[in-house]
Formats: sequence, C-alpha cells, structure tokens
Amino acid sequence: MQLLKKVFVGAVTFLGIALAPFTATAGDLQQQLTSESVIETITKRGKMKVGMSTFVPWAMRDKQGELIGFEIDVAKKVAADLGVEIEFVPTAWSGIIPALIAGNFDVIIGGMSVTPKRNMTINFTAPYAHSGMGIVANKKLAGDLAWPDGYNSSTVTFTCRRGATSCTDTQKLFPKAKLRQFDDSSLVLQEVVNGNAHAVLTSFPKPTLWQAQNADVLFNPTLEKLTEGNEGFGIRKGDPDAMNVFSNWIMVNTSNGWLKERWTYWFTTMDWADQVNLKK
Repeated sequence: MQLLKKVFVGAVTFLGIALAPFTATAGDLQQQLTSESVIETITKRGKMKVGMSTFVPWAMRDKQGELIGFEIDVAKKVAADLGVEIEFVPTAWSGIIPALIAGNFDVIIGGMSVTPKRNMTINFTAPYAHSGMGIVANKKLAGDLAWPDGYNSSTVTFTCRRGATSCTDTQKLFPKAKLRQFDDSSLVLQEVVNGNAHAVLTSFPKPTLWQAQNADVLFNPTLEKLTEGNEGFGIRKGDPDAMNVFSNWIMVNTSNGWLKERWTYWFTTMDWADQVNLKK
C-alpha cells in the first residue's frame, strides 16, 4: 500500500512538472494578449482614436465644422464610459481597413457592415446597428421603369461609392445593370441628379433625404428596405480583450435602449437637419 502511494505521488509530481511549462505558456500568452490589447493602449494614453468617414447621418460636419451624427454619439459615449478622451481620425473609406491595421487609430466606428470578406482581414464586434438600403432614381430616366424588374437591365446604370456595401448590394440585386463607382460620395448622387445614371442604392435615411432635396428630379421607386445589414466596430485581429470590452458595451447599451434611442433620432427623424448644410 505504501509502495502504491509512493508511485501515485510520484506520478502526480511528474505530471505537474510536465504540465508546468504549458500552464506557464498559457498564462504568458494571456498576459501578452491583454498587455497588447488596444484597450490597454487606450487606457495608458487616456484617449481613444476612432477611424471614421463622413456619411449623412452617420458622421457629418455641422455648420460650425464640428462632427455630429449617430457614429459620433456612439464613439463619444464609448470613450466616456471607458473614462478617456476621444480623437476622431477622418479616413477615406476605401483605405480605412488598411489604416486600422497600420495602427493609425484604435477602432473603426463608422457604420461598417460585417461581411465575410472584411472579416478575413479584421474582426468585428457584436452588431450595434442594423442598416437598410433604399433606392432613389432619376424621374426622366427611370420614371417609366417597372419596379423592380425594370431596373435589372443592361440599359440601366447605377452609381455607388467605391468600397461601400452598396456596390455589392447593387450587383447582387441588379446583376444585369451597369455600375459606375466613385471615390467621391457626392458624385454618386450628382451623376443621378444630372441624368448620367438611372439610380443609386444607399443606406437610409439618404433615399428619403436625397429625394426631398431634389424633388423636381428624383423619386423613390420604393421606400421598403432592399437589404438589412449588421454594423459592428472594426478591430485588429488577435485582441480578445478589445472584443470583449466593446461587445459588452454594445450589449449593455442595446439592453438599456440607448442605441435604439440614438438610432431613432438620427435615422427616423430630421430633427437634426437644421444643424447641418444639406444642400446638394
């Protein structure tokens, strides 16, 4: 019995020694990941740097040149809840993911839809918003087209902003139509207004807003959502701490109704319109 006890104790001791390096390695890895987390960087710096691009009403300049919009409200509240200051880093949409990876800012909070292709390069938090695509069209060019089949034709031209989800949505919904892509978001609308393209898909509330601004030229073939997406914060890969902190922030502010209240204000009302210059 004594011999069996010695053998058992020896085996346990050996197993403990054998597993010790693995336990230490796992602990070191966790500590390394935590210490390298962007959350740790933000805390030490005392400031959160947010990559974004301007889209009405996600993020835009008011008449005094200050940034306002749904994304601006969200980012400011995240920073406030983390107890840090905030710095916005306006970035061209086509280069915003490379800029995140390069470390130009800490997180993308910019209405970015979660897609498998983007997810191959960066990670996304839980969704905090659910956008919807609508359509606005030129009366002269598209007024007689049947909805929606008449728009799926090689004789119809759509516009979109290069790199935006609306480009892939247009190709998916209207595969036979031509698609012209622009880096300048203002040209996306202007080409339709000028009669150089039939229609454009864009996220709400812009279909209604653009039609109201150009009522003599544009119309909405339908006010129904053509698609519904999920937007998440974009973060660099290999950062479980940031994923946890940001996703839990989203969970809390979804549950308490704050995100819904802000979404309702910016996307279902025009109460903010007098703060900005909404000319064509």
